[in-house]
Amino acid sequence: MTTFCDAHNHLQDKRLELYLPDLMPAMHAAGITKCVVNGTCQEDWPRVIKLAHRYPDLILPSLGLHPWHIATRSRDWVENLKQFLAGETYPVFIGECGLDRSARGSDFEAQKEIFTIHLALASKQDLPLSIHCVRAWGALLEILRTNDIPKRGFLLHSYGGSPELVTELVPLGAYFSFSGPFLINNRPRAREIFQRIPPDRLLAETDAPDMCPPEEYREHQLEGPGDTPLNHPANLPQVIRGMAEILDHEEQPLRSLLLNNFSTFFQVKPRTKKTLRFKKPLDLR
Repeated sequence: MTTFCDAHNHLQDKRLELYLPDLMPAMHAAGITKCVVNGTCQEDWPRVIKLAHRYPDLILPSLGLHPWHIATRSRDWVENLKQFLAGETYPVFIGECGLDRSARGSDFEAQKEIFTIHLALASKQDLPLSIHCVRAWGALLEILRTNDIPKRGFLLHSYGGSPELVTELVPLGAYFSFSGPFLINNRPRAREIFQRIPPDRLLAETDAPDMCPPEEYREHQLEGPGDTPLNHPANLPQVIRGMAEILDHEEQPLRSLLLNNFSTFFQVKPRTKKTLRFKKPLDLR
């Protein structure tokens, strides 16, 4: 059976809480063997870690402050993040973090400062880093060019930049991940983006419960608030099918390529056991 790895999702999202008992068997049936679950604010970091404890063979935890949520941070958020990074025997990655100049983005100067802190933490330990960027590519390039970068590179999740930007980002160490909505885009433009990305820098993701793929690539669907459906993480194989169609590429070799790229980028050695020390105890049952 072909296996798949999801480079970026949010299984800790409260909208998925009631669905979790059914999500995991569906993901297993779809052949998904690993997924990176990304925290977005201090409130959900413990939920990410709790899920990683509950499903250790499936979930790779990643923690960060999403630019939409930086206003919720506490004064000691950096120390809190460092405690999580150091307190587990298995690796904890960095992200989701980044820059966003859309209507949902907040104080942009604060975003840049906070993202630079994430980048420094990832660089110091050479940890996988998952970056969100919307309408802020110039600022992102400036930060990446003037700061240390993890030796392994970094991931631009749900890449939404131009084809031309790819050639500037690749030398800096960028990996590029794509989710369902990318399949809606103009196909010639999508094909041009893919053609500029080195094959060994390509990844696939669901970003579940958001970023639903088009209906023709939506094998699974969850009810969301209002009329908006939630994206099911077991849709990953269909996203990859759509990528293969855009590339005019055979699907099986693409699956193997994505699996190898995932293993390369997210490979981190286990740590020796350490004792968790938090100001408040965490319920990890």
